[in-house]
Amino acid sequence: MTETKVSHWYFGGLASAGAACVTHPLDLLKVQMQTQKGKNISMFKLTTIVLKNQGIMGLYNGISASLLRQMTYSTARFGIYEAAKQNLAPKDVTEEGVLRLWAGSSMACSRAVLMTIGQLSFYDSIKELLLSTPYFEDNVGTHVCSSLFAGGIATTMTQPADVLKTRAMNAKPGEFSGILHLMTSTAKEGPLAFFKGYIPAFVRLAPHTILTFVFLEQLRINFGFTKRDSN
Repeated sequence: MTETKVSHWYFGGLASAGAACVTHPLDLLKVQMQTQKGKNISMFKLTTIVLKNQGIMGLYNGISASLLRQMTYSTARFGIYEAAKQNLAPKDVTEEGVLRLWAGSSMACSRAVLMTIGQLSFYDSIKELLLSTPYFEDNVGTHVCSSLFAGGIATTMTQPADVLKTRAMNAKPGEFSGILHLMTSTAKEGPLAFFKGYIPAFVRLAPHTILTFVFLEQLRINFGFTKRDSN
């Protein structure tokens, strides 16, 4: 019988909220860059403009909404993923893989699905891969390395959906007739339009992912419960 420390279902929300407190300014800048049309203002210049017009607290506009989002949205997706990982035996997912857990999901939650796959699934896979080598142990260094790769993968997978989501939320009434119109309008700007704001998105998501999983692993190690598996 083996014993392992596993997370409580709500640890993901707490870890994500802690990470959001650090990375919120980057998220704010990313959204402002994505809503620019025909402009290419650098992140440094945009930061200067915000600081000049609104002061340091301008970088934390909307932090309360961000924390609420993490404590609901992130708690739900981490909790569901953690419950599935802990309770589904390997034989239940070996034939179709982790992606099967998200089969049939609607377009409305496509970004959330892609983010969960990019962050959680790839984090676990990369971590297991690193731990299978003689060079890594279950410590902060491995957690940082795994989450950095997961953050890069998640950014690449979700950026097109994130751009479309942001533009839809900031569109004027009647500006787009539907998602297809929004996609074709964005496509006219070239393929890279779907990855507009990629660098600030990665600069924001990478540390957010790293901090989330470092916090999560520390919560698991220090406050998680012991699960016993019979071999």
